[in-house]
Amino acid sequence: MKKLMAANWKMYKTGAEAVATVNEMAAMLNGTAPEGREIAVFVPFTALEAASAAMKSISGASTGAENLYPASEGAFTGEISPVMIKACGAAWVLTGHSERRHILGESDEFVGQKTAFALQSGLRVMLCIGETLEERESGLLRNVLERQLKLGLKDVPAETPAEALAIAYEPVWAIGTGKTATNDDIVETHAICRELMREIMGAKADETPLLYGGSVKPANAGSILTLDNVDGVLVGGASLKAESFTQIINA
Repeated sequence: MKKLMAANWKMYKTGAEAVATVNEMAAMLNGTAPEGREIAVFVPFTALEAASAAMKSISGASTGAENLYPASEGAFTGEISPVMIKACGAAWVLTGHSERRHILGESDEFVGQKTAFALQSGLRVMLCIGETLEERESGLLRNVLERQLKLGLKDVPAETPAEALAIAYEPVWAIGTGKTATNDDIVETHAICRELMREIMGAKADETPLLYGGSVKPANAGSILTLDNVDGVLVGGASLKAESFTQIINA
């Protein structure tokens, strides 16, 4: 399985800024993802079409949207459908990111609806899961991950190919805080995630990438990627500059 190197640009970059960053990445990577690596960059809706076109200059790389609504069309003001995302040239979409859950109030059930609909619509999905510091300190880590995985994958069709789905574990307390889970924390938690994935998905779980996210930087990416059950990383702030994200891709 290739390591999946993913960037989440959140609410940063205009279309022109996104294209400039992709072009810088293309030059630094000599137009191709390193051997054993796959690249996915999640960009704002307004930059999606331009960034997707620019990303064609990098072999082994694709773009994704940061959110979607689980309908093909309709009276859903301010939302975007899988059809629209695919028309922009994107292959991926994020679901369940902690900022959607905790800032915008998305429930586990709604995340599951979006995940299933996106997959049924032909998009690849990166489902994000993770606990708050309070939940971890209260001994609820496994309970939270089990709930998020079971409800997040509840309606995913059994015939969904493993390569269409990725799971990203992001401890909420390590996102944008500068704090990173220790390697021991990551190994322990990813083992729990993989065990739960096997219970829900069967043998397909071992073919489904399991990523770590949460203050990933060039300085720690290499060691994180060597850990058991870590099949890639989901990078926030350090992905906004082409140089630092390229360093992580090459870690």
